[in-house]
Amino acid sequence: METTRTLDLIVAGRPVPTPCDVIGTGRDALLLPALSTISDRAEMRDLAHALGSEYRCLVPDWPGFGARPRTRLPLEPGTLHAFLDALLAAAPGPYAIGIAAGHAAGYLVAAARRHPKAFERLVLVAPTWRGPLPTAMPSRAHWFPRIRRAVEAPVLGDALYRLNISPPIIGRMMRAHVYADPAHVTPALVRAKHAVTRQRNGRFGTAAFVTGGLDPVGDRTAFLDLFGDGLPPTLVLRPEKAPRRSGAEMDALIAHGRVTGVPIPGALSPHEEFPSAVAAAIRTG
Repeated sequence: METTRTLDLIVAGRPVPTPCDVIGTGRDALLLPALSTISDRAEMRDLAHALGSEYRCLVPDWPGFGARPRTRLPLEPGTLHAFLDALLAAAPGPYAIGIAAGHAAGYLVAAARRHPKAFERLVLVAPTWRGPLPTAMPSRAHWFPRIRRAVEAPVLGDALYRLNISPPIIGRMMRAHVYADPAHVTPALVRAKHAVTRQRNGRFGTAAFVTGGLDPVGDRTAFLDLFGDGLPPTLVLRPEKAPRRSGAEMDALIAHGRVTGVPIPGALSPHEEFPSAVAAAIRTG
């Protein structure tokens, strides 16, 4: 069973109509897609179907992301925290499980702290807290706000954005660190991801995410501090082929001792590339 509903949310004082896929039957589950240039709620669809015999999965798009024209909002961590507060007010659950991929992980954990009765358990799939440029070039942080402003600028920004989201570049990026098996990065998949990037106002979410403007915390210590007492049981699914620096952060979280870590196949988008394996790990973890 699959339907789509729209939640009419107010975020940062502005209306944010939020489409959500509703997939499956059973106890309620909230599935949050990653935050990235090529992310939208469709990346969670196969995982939701794999869980659909046990859970009724609600899968929203994040504001500023998705395969749709995007509302202009101040894209910063406070906005995304406020979005989850508004979503949980409109669709309060309670949820048997909350699942978050990539950069959504820190936001889900923070929401679970603010709403202690909302989730029975949490699952973080390839969790990250640091955007691509801060991860790749931590010593060049002073450049990141300038890069973001350039991509957000009229005319010039759209030209820069188009140069960096061409199908060949998307394909290389996906083969390099998003998918573990390059053969899974088909021309049809690249076309679908390119369509996500070409939505109206698409460059603003990308500029914020890539430059670290949507990082929920500023360093590893602050990320680990999110996982103190009072959280529901939390499972971290650690992809075997995660990029070295992102994988090190996942390993540090697991070693911290406040979560349960389980290895799974994949790189940075295992929920999309290996949904059956992810679903099996969720059931048994």
